[in-house]
This record gives sequence, C-alpha cells and structure tokens, in this order.
Amino acid sequence: MSRRIGAAEIASRKGTAFPVITAYDAPFARCAEAAGIDVILVGDSLGMVVLGYDSTAQVELADMVRHAAAAVRGTQRAHVIVDLPLGTYEASDELAVANAIELVKRGGASSVKLEGGETAAARIRAIVRAAIPVCAHIGVLPQTASLGSGFRLKREREQLLRDAEAVADAGAFAVVLEMVEDALAAEITERIAIPTIGIGAGPGCDGQVLVLHDVLGLYPDAPPFAKQYASLAETATEALRAYAGEVRSHGFPPPRTRGAREGTGYRA
Repeated sequence: MSRRIGAAEIASRKGTAFPVITAYDAPFARCAEAAGIDVILVGDSLGMVVLGYDSTAQVELADMVRHAAAAVRGTQRAHVIVDLPLGTYEASDELAVANAIELVKRGGASSVKLEGGETAAARIRAIVRAAIPVCAHIGVLPQTASLGSGFRLKREREQLLRDAEAVADAGAFAVVLEMVEDALAAEITERIAIPTIGIGAGPGCDGQVLVLHDVLGLYPDAPPFAKQYASLAETATEALRAYAGEVRSHGFPPPRTRGAREGTGYRA
C-alpha cells in the first residue's frame, strides 16, 4: 500500500499553488484522488451538505469519525485533514488532545483542523505535542459565526496577523484563511512560514479549498466565492426521473440476457 502524504510534505508546499477539496465518503474521496487532488478535508460542513442540518453546530465527533474513516478507505495516498467539531476542543487541552486522538485512531485522520487564532494557540500546541499534526483556521469561523458578526469578509488586519503568527508559532503545519480580504490574505501568506489555504480569500494564498458539493453543483446555496464546475444535481434528478418513468411503464428491469454475469450482491 502506498504511503500517505504527511503534514511535513504539505508544509513544504509553501509558495506553491495546490488544490484542496472536501469529501465525506469513499466514492467522492476516490474521485478526488483520481483527479490528482491529494489533500482532502473532511470538514464539519458535512452537517449541512450531507446530513441536512442548518449549520455545523449540530455535528458530533462520531459523525466526523464515521465520515473520515469512509474518506480514508476511499483513498490510498491522500492527506486527509479532519475537523474537530464544535465542543470537542474548546474547554481544555486534555479534551482537545483526547478527541484529536480519536479522529486519528478511529477515523484514520492524517491531521486535524480546529478553528481559532490566538485563542486556539494553546490547544494547537497541546495537540502537536501529542504528535498529531494540526491545520489551523482563522478569519470567518463557521462553527461560531452565527453567534457573532456572521459570515462577513474579515478585514481586521492587526488581529488577523496576530492570529496567523500565533497558530504558526504554536506548531500548525498550515492555516485555512476563510473570507479574509484578498490583500490581507496575501500579506498573511507572505508573513508566515506555513502554507495558507484560502476559501473566499483571494488568489494570494498558497492553496485553495472548496466544498465538493459546491464544485459539483450538488448544494443549492453555494457561497458567492465558490465556482460550480458541474451540475450534478440536475444530472442526478434527470437520471432518477428516467428510472422512475421506466419502472412505471414496465420498462424496467430489462429482459435477462443468456450468459449475463451475476451481480456482486452488495446492494439491498
């Protein structure tokens, strides 16, 4: 089996442009790796795009473990970053380390991600001390955004610079910049030694990440910074409509063909 890409290799990509995509199951993770995307984020965005919640706040650690393990099983070499969901790391270093270990042991995570800058530095340092790589996340923090200023572009230069430097100093191997003003994101990228991964933060970041369901046109409320590269929701609806029509008209199932191979039997 091929060795998975480690955090040190991702850190070495500073100054290069590299893609990151979310994936929450084996089939789509397999597609991402086949497309040459070797950094996959199992984000707590799965709460909305997969589980149907109205935010990420309802996502549990067990959800992340289950979906992380599926994405890992669908890949061979990809570095799989997994989110620590709300409530699993804020209270203490000990809680954060225990739950990060859970994501690695049961979910197969290559690294974990948590939200926060200066305020999260102690947690990052504790998890790194436990030999688990950490990707940081600053700018808009989706887990708590609705409790504060909401999903608004971040322009607080001094605070964001302090946040970026704090997470880098704490040992994070990379940092996600979400909805940070373009010029400021570029400045942060120049200022710190670890790669920045932008989402709605302009072209000046090292890497870029998008939610898979936005890229593929599977989610109806994509943010304005996302780009849709396919319309799979329409394609899927049409395919299902065709199937339903054939069933109703007795056109399905098709006649058996002599010598046809038996199915693998994994369905139903």
